[in-house]
Amino acid sequence: MAEPLPDLIEEIVADNGSDDIQAVAEQLLPAEDVEIATLLESLPVEERMSLWQVLPDVRKLDVLVEMRSDPREVLISATPDDKWSAILLGIDAEDLLELMDSLPSKLLDLAIQALDEQQEAYFRDATQFPDEQVGHWISHEMLVLPLNAKVRDGLRLIRRNVPDHCDSIFLVNRSGHFSAAVKLTSVFGAPEHLPLVELTEESMPVIKGTDDSTTASLLVQRSGYAALPVIDDNNKLLGRHDILSASELVNENYERQVMATAGMDEDEDLFAPVAKSARNRALWLGINLLTAFMASWFIGLFEATLQQVVALAVLMPVVASMGGIAGSQTLTLIVRGLALGQITSANLKALMTKELKVGGVNGVIWALVIGIVAFMWFSDPLLGVVICLAIFLNILAAALAGVVLPVILEKLKIDPALSGSVILTTVTDIVGFVAFLGLGSLFLL
Repeated sequence: MAEPLPDLIEEIVADNGSDDIQAVAEQLLPAEDVEIATLLESLPVEERMSLWQVLPDVRKLDVLVEMRSDPREVLISATPDDKWSAILLGIDAEDLLELMDSLPSKLLDLAIQALDEQQEAYFRDATQFPDEQVGHWISHEMLVLPLNAKVRDGLRLIRRNVPDHCDSIFLVNRSGHFSAAVKLTSVFGAPEHLPLVELTEESMPVIKGTDDSTTASLLVQRSGYAALPVIDDNNKLLGRHDILSASELVNENYERQVMATAGMDEDEDLFAPVAKSARNRALWLGINLLTAFMASWFIGLFEATLQQVVALAVLMPVVASMGGIAGSQTLTLIVRGLALGQITSANLKALMTKELKVGGVNGVIWALVIGIVAFMWFSDPLLGVVICLAIFLNILAAALAGVVLPVILEKLKIDPALSGSVILTTVTDIVGFVAFLGLGSLFLL
């Protein structure tokens, strides 16, 4: 990409995506597919659609493959039906496996029809495995020779074509069962009449198609080989799992775990619709509410000691906890965006507005729920009003802090991934307690 990602975001968003969008598209022509995908994910939906429309159709398929599913589905839904024949031209099984969960059934059928006979067979075989098994993700581009092949056969095969991330020739018997592997470096310089089996690597690990994809990927990363053979239960060679695919699956798994700590999906779009973002996060807020009320119940055991302020003391953890989880969700999304260079001063305002709207939606919903519960629990309507207002204010403050804090920490050269959650918890606790106890002092005492 000719310009760094933050500069392109500035250029598109600052000009409202209208003046120079064609010029930006022309700049992107030499860029890598993953760079274009990252740029599209970094833009508010309106600017994203403008850039997508002017991208050449021949680039769109590869860009979609590199995108997360949420922003990808937005683009797929907005693409006219008559464009898809051109976009899907040249699709292969690996591309379709990546896209299949995002494509509506009509487009999936069209994509399958666009596969050639061999690629369709690969696709059908891969879909026999669920996506958590490595057999779903294998590559069929590999160097394979019969067990009785000689060095001259290996050299001829290498001259014809060597796939990316391939450092070995796989040897199979007449039934297609994997027998051994030969490093390419061992073939060069060896006598041409020598059987390849005499140069085989005894220590190469083998992966089964039913193995967990993350476990198999870690095995590839640690093996010292560019790719490992994948076999079925009968030892028949299915394909290979290379270091690039392995690294992508490991990274996706790590990102999934990080996002899951805040109850979020790693595929969530930075600029997903407010209703969708609120819905995705509401469940975790509800689960957190149950644990918060459990803590409140334990505090309630000391009711006799706390006397007049017992209700406030019992409900204080609810206020702090709801703000904490809401802020953590926003913080996690922003930290990921900062790590990928997707957030700049140009799109920060739009992102903050979106997060405040999400906080407002969830704030209203859960403030009402908690207010009603508090009223029924203590038979005090004013107490219900106090906690309702406090929850709403704290969730809004958490959304604001979740956006602003990591940006400030990054400018101060402090890692927001390490320290952001600690500071955020402090902020939400202080705001929650001050709002709750302050309102309680006004209305209840």
